[in-house]
Amino acid sequence: MNKKINRERRDFVKKSGIAAASFFIVPRYVLGGRGYTAPSDRLNLAAIGAGGKGQSDIANAWNNGANQVVALCDVDTARCKASIDKFSSAKLFKDFRRMFDEMKNDIDAVTISTPDHTHAIAAMAAMQNGKHVYVQKPLTHNLAEARMLTEAARKYKVVSQMGNQGASNPGQQQMIEWFSKGLIGPVDQVYVWTNRPVWPQGIPVPKDKPALPASMSREDWDLFIGPAEYVDYHPLFHPFKWRGWWNFGTGALGDMGCHLIDPPFRVLGLGYPTEVECSVGQVFTQDWQPEYIPEGCPPSSHVQLKFPATAKNKKPITLTWYDGGIRPFHPEWIPASEDLGDAGSTNGVMMIGTKGVMTCGTYGLIPKIYFKNGKKIEMPKDYMTSNPNEKLPEYGHQVSWTQACKAGFGSKEHQALTSSFDYSGPLTETVIMGNLAIRSYSLGTPGQNNRLSFNGRRKLLWDGKNMKVTNYDEANQFVSRPYRQGWKMA
Repeated sequence: MNKKINRERRDFVKKSGIAAASFFIVPRYVLGGRGYTAPSDRLNLAAIGAGGKGQSDIANAWNNGANQVVALCDVDTARCKASIDKFSSAKLFKDFRRMFDEMKNDIDAVTISTPDHTHAIAAMAAMQNGKHVYVQKPLTHNLAEARMLTEAARKYKVVSQMGNQGASNPGQQQMIEWFSKGLIGPVDQVYVWTNRPVWPQGIPVPKDKPALPASMSREDWDLFIGPAEYVDYHPLFHPFKWRGWWNFGTGALGDMGCHLIDPPFRVLGLGYPTEVECSVGQVFTQDWQPEYIPEGCPPSSHVQLKFPATAKNKKPITLTWYDGGIRPFHPEWIPASEDLGDAGSTNGVMMIGTKGVMTCGTYGLIPKIYFKNGKKIEMPKDYMTSNPNEKLPEYGHQVSWTQACKAGFGSKEHQALTSSFDYSGPLTETVIMGNLAIRSYSLGTPGQNNRLSFNGRRKLLWDGKNMKVTNYDEANQFVSRPYRQGWKMA
């Protein structure tokens, strides 16, 4: 448990007349009846980003009063009204830096559920202040940030978890067991797809300058921009639609890749890819000339990542990603009448082995194996894992993190987490590697008749250890990003 004494603990110690101890755990049976949680058994939680997904993240971590929420930080109070109402005693902030300045000694752990571009800067500030961190997916906006957070969690000895809650879904454990038994044999092809984007994407940058929402001031908007390049407010940026702009978001891959690439990454024991190649959808509003919008994510993309053989899988693996409503075709071993992955084949995963095809939907749901001989197996309805929290909301993904925070860095509870940064950092790097290729694909230089020449439309060879494209240096500008003054990663 965090050794800093929070206010409730101090009050309890004073009332008990025990002032000598700096860290004190009172047995539940001494202090009350069934359901009582001693002050020293509760985390003091703060939320950075308390609306949208942040609302459920902080509520699930609170766990019906097993912990307490002492601070909420959000630039748009209208978006987080439900959290403000639920945790009415929590102190409100707009700037997380001010929150840490004022409440550094009163916070044990932080949930971070902001737009992608501020994940890393907020998480680093929290860890430098000694706070455990739960960060929504994707862990970061770019590759360098993912590596920095992974290393920082070890340096500052904090308990970390990324918010890809499907990692705690028992379906993933079932797939690991199936694969470990050799049921589908070695895998050489993996297909992953999503129906995202479900927000405007592949559209021109807005030129008009509408007024800010009534709930936000100019200072609030400046805080929303954070480390990104400054642009004026527009409803195509906030709320939610920020996902389709590189300044703030990471597109369809960033939104769903950490959910959907997670199962094969975990089951097959993947690490850094060795190469990546992509193509993207085009939009034409005039004859022969596609729209050129490097500021925005494309309407669809097709990405191929290659991995070497692993300790778990003795064959090299090609992973193919599709988004924008494009998906792979039915393998011949799966009946034409059956959906692939989710209902309607909207999102899913297929791992093609020598003996069969293992499939699942989003979050590792509805795992199945289709065998070459026509037989099929499905996950038993009464399947249970050793996770005591799997019946809780989102499979106890947030609750397991809070319990690990209480047990401490390096504890067995910490080691049992399904998406600590030691795992989710490399996973995020793999996901964002696809975006590096997509952004490189859009690198254009003027050529003859003012037509653009796209030199980045090539296979990119990747040195994962050193985070570097080795055959096209221009692409390396997307490994990190420029940071606005006052917001640099430290």
